[in-house]
Amino acid sequence: MDKIIAKLAQELNIDKKQVAATITLLDEGNTVPFIARYRKEVTGGLSDEQLRTLSERLAYLRNLEDRKAEVIKLLEEMEKLTPEIKKSLDAASTLQEVEDIYRPFRPKRRTRATIAKEQGLEPLAQKILAQEVSIGLEDAAAFVDTEKGVNTPEDALAGALDIIAEIISDDAEIRKVIRDMAYKTGIVQSTGLTEETSTYSMYYDFKEPVSKIVSHRILAINRGEREKFLQVKIQVPTENILAIIKDKYINDSSPTAQLLEQAVDDAYKRLIWPSIEREIRNMLTERAEEQALVTFSKNLKHLLLQPPVKDKVIMGFDPAYRTGCKLAVIDSSGKLLDFAVCYPTPPQNNFEESKKIILSLIEKYNVDVISLGNGTASRESEKFLGEILKEAKRPVSYVVVSEAGASVYSASKLGTQEFPDLDVSYRGAVSIARRLQDPLAELVKIDPKALGVGQYQHDVNQKKLSEKLSGVVEDCVNSVGVDVNTASPSLLSYVSGITPTIANNIVKYREEKGLFKSRQEFLKVPKLGPKTFEQCAGFLRVPESDNILDNTAVHPESYEIAEQVMKLYTLEELKTKNFTENEIREMALSLDIGIPTLKDILTELKKPGRDPREELPPPIFRTDVLEISHLKPGMVLMGTVRNLTDFGAFIDIGVHQDGLCHISELSESFVRSPFDVLSVGDTVKVKVLSVDTERNRISLSMKGV
Repeated sequence: MDKIIAKLAQELNIDKKQVAATITLLDEGNTVPFIARYRKEVTGGLSDEQLRTLSERLAYLRNLEDRKAEVIKLLEEMEKLTPEIKKSLDAASTLQEVEDIYRPFRPKRRTRATIAKEQGLEPLAQKILAQEVSIGLEDAAAFVDTEKGVNTPEDALAGALDIIAEIISDDAEIRKVIRDMAYKTGIVQSTGLTEETSTYSMYYDFKEPVSKIVSHRILAINRGEREKFLQVKIQVPTENILAIIKDKYINDSSPTAQLLEQAVDDAYKRLIWPSIEREIRNMLTERAEEQALVTFSKNLKHLLLQPPVKDKVIMGFDPAYRTGCKLAVIDSSGKLLDFAVCYPTPPQNNFEESKKIILSLIEKYNVDVISLGNGTASRESEKFLGEILKEAKRPVSYVVVSEAGASVYSASKLGTQEFPDLDVSYRGAVSIARRLQDPLAELVKIDPKALGVGQYQHDVNQKKLSEKLSGVVEDCVNSVGVDVNTASPSLLSYVSGITPTIANNIVKYREEKGLFKSRQEFLKVPKLGPKTFEQCAGFLRVPESDNILDNTAVHPESYEIAEQVMKLYTLEELKTKNFTENEIREMALSLDIGIPTLKDILTELKKPGRDPREELPPPIFRTDVLEISHLKPGMVLMGTVRNLTDFGAFIDIGVHQDGLCHISELSESFVRSPFDVLSVGDTVKVKVLSVDTERNRISLSMKGV
């Protein structure tokens, strides 16, 4: 364990004591959000991201140590464990290295080499390897055995060389050298298998060093290969590699050099290189997936943490063509007030009747804003709204929102439970309205993979993607906090320590007993015991409680300290007072509490019930619409960041088609990653660089605006 702690401390650049303390907390069953928020003194203030990385690496390193112990035991049972092998296993830092060391001893399926050994050709192979005397057909003739399938001296020599080729292929040192060379000097090459134009055309004659190729290109090439548009290979300096192998296995002036050269060539071409090439491709894919997961995670986090639009009556507008545009009006609490369908788009083009329906709903329910989905028929619907809102009797604006996953929610079990009597086609409009009203509360009802948070999300390991994105949702939910009296089971199930069963029990208790009046009441919920209470209590808010602390992120374990603070200062004083570091240090000492926890308590008491998302800029509310044909180079517009990739940002500037701001146009200074300067949901000022109306492409810049 000491070795694992030292390794994690080095990788994460943190103190060993922090690592050891965090491992103890994780092993005791504490969740990452709980540790990040309420055990800062113990961990030294590690963030939720750092804690998740530590947790993932801890699992890998423990698995590595377990595999080493397993291999050592297997080799001991075979009586093959030597001090050298033991030393190599102890030094191995990856599972791949462990498997390379174990490779020569692993029980094999029947290979050409194992068949040759069964035929009694191992002594001949050893004679060739010894390189003491020359070996010819006359020497091989002694090993002819027709009963065993060795019919000629040539068969005997071929079988012996198969054994030698496998010995060379199983050489862990050689494999490591070749793998390192392939990574440092290899070239990824893709060639088109067709002349037809496709999304992969740029990769029809493509080369890039293995060590430099970026993640999104790896995933694109992999997809092109799967779809039979591309052939992909790794080019390496084969002659240099063969020279290294020959240098190890063939002595100067060896009498069996010619035979050994044949074995080396065969070992490399038939056994070593196909295997190493697969490993390099897998390594590149894993690296690309990890980078993609980071991108998806960041995009999802900013999507979920977009500010809610409170105290507004919202109309959800789910655009469509033939089946009509579905409308759903919700009040400021998210309750469905009314729903309808209209046909302002082709093929019906029933403009006047659609206008009448929408304007009457606006007037009847005092609609403040329309949440327009950005899917099929969105462009025509936006144009329609831009024209008719001028005729509304009250000021109404619209916001274009991503409708990714709305159809998934509509047909889900949860959607059916929430609106059993509402046709599935209208549920999407409700979701579109609610995701503007409170993005976090609504989007947690949908599988994160269905939210369109990045490119190539269907090309990465789906299990890893689910785990990563679920972790992001969990961190977001707990960073914001949840109103226990209004939250859905979906939202509650992401709260630290709460399982889906407990989430349903909370809602059931609420329905049967009425609203919760205090955090202590949580303990009356079936299956919500003391340990779960410890993990979840600080993240659940009870606005109806008589205790103001129940509507803050202050944990019940710290109530006594918080009450002492409130005796020193009134809430009004706390709202305006800015404490110096020295004052905080002295107060922490007098109250016998850690400084990080005290700072968190003071922050919460400044603004009880605060929503951290409210500090972010609101979405752009529009009242009119632009067409792509209206755009001219040099125009400066406000836009919303819809998606981030390794190569730039896609920005909605109100013309239905998102523009691309390439990474080179994000700032006057060098930008290493778009995530360093932007987040999904950001409101930004951009300049139009160029417009390609035929291909619906808009190039944008953030320089000098």
